[in-house]
Amino acid sequence: MLLVIDVGNTETVIGLYSRDDTDTVPVVEDGVGVGIGTERDPTAPRGLTHHWRLSTVPTRTPDEHAVLLTQLLDLEGLDIAASVSGIGVSSSVPQVTGELRQMASRWFSDVPCVVLGPGTKSGMPILYDNPKEVGADRIADAVGAYDLYGGPCVVVDMGTATTVEAVSEKGEYLGGAITPGVSISLEALYQQAAALRRVELVEPRSVIGRSTVESIESGTLYGFAGLVDGLVRRFMEELGPSTVVATGGFSSLIAPYSDTIEHVEPWLTLHGLRIVFERNVSG
Repeated sequence: MLLVIDVGNTETVIGLYSRDDTDTVPVVEDGVGVGIGTERDPTAPRGLTHHWRLSTVPTRTPDEHAVLLTQLLDLEGLDIAASVSGIGVSSSVPQVTGELRQMASRWFSDVPCVVLGPGTKSGMPILYDNPKEVGADRIADAVGAYDLYGGPCVVVDMGTATTVEAVSEKGEYLGGAITPGVSISLEALYQQAAALRRVELVEPRSVIGRSTVESIESGTLYGFAGLVDGLVRRFMEELGPSTVVATGGFSSLIAPYSDTIEHVEPWLTLHGLRIVFERNVSG
């Protein structure tokens, strides 16, 4: 099975994919999984059997990464040595990228490992002025979206930063836009405005908030939806009519208030990373 790891600035998402229809899931002898995998998750794409979401900790050593992954699979009753036949990594945190490379080299030297980055075959032409500047997660998102929906398409990834990517009808990565994300913006608001406090982000009674809490909720939900819609519409002025796909930790929160987002794909980055792995590893 293929272990895919998407390291973001705030969170790391890990998935386990069946590499083909005949893949079986080896289990630890007498082991019993606790049922937190995706076999009960209706949003999981075909082939994604398990997934986990963790905090990104740049100071973890290669050995600590290996222990953590072993424990996660063990919770599901899986023997990591028998289960993992390949590893794919996408990382926005250079320090973690290096640690994961060392982990794979030491503990998984007998399985292929693909780290998405400069020189990796993505199968998608990168038309950025300097292709090496494009984040691995942005490429994985574009590859995944084009595989699912074709082009032209616009990908909105709402994580620590909110990124918008443009993919042409021919499947070329054209570029994009980057803005501060929901969590960064709210944290700056709380730190700089002494009278404001953290709130739960739910739909307010009306767009015009009648309390400070409702005003923050309105500004965040409708404000970020408006930001996304404004960028997407400007993208379409150059791309033409496009399929709009959203992913990232805040996508499910903001998408209901957006007029342009058509599809929410929580596992889009993992899907793209899986495709990149397959394009670099034969068999």
